[in-house]
Amino acid sequence: MILIAAAASVAASSPTPQPVQKAGADHYVWGGVNDGWHLVKRDDLSVIEERIQPGAAEVRHHHEQARQFFYVLAGELTMEAAGRTHRLTAGQGIEIAPGVPHQAQNRSAAPVEILVTSTPKSHGDRVEAPLAR
Repeated sequence: MILIAAAASVAASSPTPQPVQKAGADHYVWGGVNDGWHLVKRDDLSVIEERIQPGAAEVRHHHEQARQFFYVLAGELTMEAAGRTHRLTAGQGIEIAPGVPHQAQNRSAAPVEILVTSTPKSHGDRVEAPLAR
C-alpha cells in the first residue's frame, strides 16, 4: 500500500507531495509484540500504521492536545473511549478528541491493522490513566 502524504523528511512548509510506503518508514515495537510504522512524523501531523496482535492492548490514556482518528485496515479493533466500547472492523474508524480517555485493544483471534492519524503529533502528549484499584 502506498499513501500520498508529506514525507517525514520533507519540511512542513514544502508544497511538494511525496509518496510514502511502509517499507521505508521508521519502524518501532510496542508492548513487546506490536508493530508501528511512522508514515508521517511531523510536529503538526502524525500518521502511523500499526499491527496489534491478538490479546494485546495499549495502556488506557488520553492526550492533552492531540486529536486522533483510528481507521481499521484489516481485522477487528475494540476501542474503549469515554466509558463506551466500540467494535470496529475493516473500513470503519473512530475520532478521539483531546482529553478523552481511550484504549485500543485487539480482543480477536487475528492481528488487526490500523492507521492512527494525530494532529498535532501524539507522542509526548500522552497522559496515562491511573491504575484501577
